[in-house]
Amino acid sequence: MTKEFALTVDRIKCDGRGLCAELLPEMIRLDEWGYPIIAAGPIPQHLIPLAQRAVEDCPVLALAFRRTERSKGG
Repeated sequence: MTKEFALTVDRIKCDGRGLCAELLPEMIRLDEWGYPIIAAGPIPQHLIPLAQRAVEDCPVLALAFRRTERSKGG
């Protein structure tokens, strides 16, 4: 098993400020109202530091890491 991380957003907490998309545009885009749409799948290793910063800097704590496990075969 390999451990991977994904991002999740609490849509109730989120107030659409868009800071997360500024910090991590490779994984987060904004919809027409300014709310985040997170790319599906695990966070690439090279983006984990940026993703951590986006989670930590979210002013309403709406962004979070989720640990996932994947078997090596797929």
